[in-house]
Amino acid sequence: MFGIDSGEILIIAVVALVVIGPKDLPRVMRAVGNFIGRARGMARHLRSGLDTMVREAEFEDMEKKWKAENERIMREHPPAPGDSDWGKPAPGDAAAATPKAPPASPARALPTGSAPPIPPAQPPSGEAR
Repeated sequence: MFGIDSGEILIIAVVALVVIGPKDLPRVMRAVGNFIGRARGMARHLRSGLDTMVREAEFEDMEKKWKAENERIMREHPPAPGDSDWGKPAPGDAAAATPKAPPASPARALPTGSAPPIPPAQPPSGEAR
């Protein structure tokens, strides 16, 4: 991880055992583990924030390139007035040529007349009201 070999870790463990003592060593190791976990969490958070910033910067650059390319294409090939087929039926499309009636609203689709009243819900037997 930090370029520490297994022999070096063994020497550090023996020195820690002698200096700290066997009684307090588990508590110290737990604190060191918690510290390392927090440090890794902060590093992961920092890395994800930097990755997000880089991704957003790349997206903005691509957006600028796309916009410039789109403007260049529109300058080279301007649309003629009345040249748009937007909203017009395709040639040979008979279904699009005939207008359709709007769908009926749900209120009109329901049968009219008097329906029997719905009785109030009764609690199951054995329960008090």
